[in-house]
Amino acid sequence: MTRTWTRLLSALATGALAVGLTACGSSNPLTPASTTAGGADNTIVVGSADFTENVLLAEIYAGALRGAGAKVTVKPRVGTREALVKGLQDKSLGVVPEYSGNLLAYLDKSATQTTPDEVYTALKAKVPSGLTVLQQSQAEDSDVLVVTQQTATQNNLATVEDLGPKCGDYVFGAAGEWKQRWEAKIKQLYGCTFKEIRTTDAGGPVTVEALKGGQVQVANLFTTASAIKANGFVQLKDTKRMYPAQNVVPFGRTDALGEAAAAALNKVSAALTTDKLTALVARVEVDKENAADVAADFLRDSGIPS
Repeated sequence: MTRTWTRLLSALATGALAVGLTACGSSNPLTPASTTAGGADNTIVVGSADFTENVLLAEIYAGALRGAGAKVTVKPRVGTREALVKGLQDKSLGVVPEYSGNLLAYLDKSATQTTPDEVYTALKAKVPSGLTVLQQSQAEDSDVLVVTQQTATQNNLATVEDLGPKCGDYVFGAAGEWKQRWEAKIKQLYGCTFKEIRTTDAGGPVTVEALKGGQVQVANLFTTASAIKANGFVQLKDTKRMYPAQNVVPFGRTDALGEAAAAALNKVSAALTTDKLTALVARVEVDKENAADVAADFLRDSGIPS
């Protein structure tokens, strides 16, 4: 009898302890994921596209999330936007750094918005169920047409409007998809028809070398590209907003990003500017510093825990 009561009391005590531990842990089904930094299991996978700036932004996001108490894994260079969105939807990723205009165009092929606020508002309305965009940053990495300083000076080029009537004299270099996406648009807005559109790469070294070497006279780069300043290239102002705004914005799963995580990423967005991002990218691309170290410096200098 005594042994039976002892077993019963022991079982009751063990059950009470288990209930207490469950109530205190994040696995409690009554505790919403939004009260933790990383959702129900406090873990977030941060993915990135396959280029330096996006890898750097992923490291910045990861550091901020760790500072908010989340367990974080970084999965760099996942691939294309299609791969990143698939990763969010199949839950192999938790959050990725995105660009407002391109993401909107991916989600809504008929989108016509161009200004930062218009693009961001339209984007929020098009985000699929289960996914979310957090606050966008002032930092913008948009497409830009560039020429050498010599070409700009000799032909009085400061804007795409200046370029328009002279496009027939120039060979243009850009990624393969540029022709399909923008050839008709630049003709419509600026009356620009290039002598030839030559496929180079997506704002990378092939495009830069082609412009430097004179194989192309106009090229499509990105506003944060370190090669623009390093080579003294002149950015032609897109006065008629052919290219939509491309503000950096966190794009993730609602079930992976709790209140603390969202707040941490919003702090990153508030601290990022185009000038800061350009300088950070140059440290990785030009100075060959480690992206995680550069990210840590940015977070420290911005007063964001990491």
